[in-house]
Amino acid sequence: MKNFDEENLREEYTPKKHTGLDEAKKLDKKAKFPAYMFTYTFGVVGALILGIGMCLSMQVIASGVGMIVLGVILGILGIAMISANYPIYKHILMVRKEKYASQIILALNQDKCE
Repeated sequence: MKNFDEENLREEYTPKKHTGLDEAKKLDKKAKFPAYMFTYTFGVVGALILGIGMCLSMQVIASGVGMIVLGVILGILGIAMISANYPIYKHILMVRKEKYASQIILALNQDKCE
């Protein structure tokens, strides 16, 4: 047990060597982050629009025939946004991966050369 604690402390305070794998992981996060941010934001906005449309069409927020029609239109728009979210995410992710693929492969091959 003492050796394990000693190794952990030694590892914690020993300067880390920056490897190609670390660079590749950083580039991978950089490639995926915009796709994640867009997906979460677009999905939340779509769900909110759908919810507002449902409230209007069920006359929870306002009443009147015009509000029901507006609610149905907003509901359909929200459903369309939510349905389109995943294909848009996949497209953004594919484009970003293509953009960073050569740099990531180069960083991974850097470790093999050393």
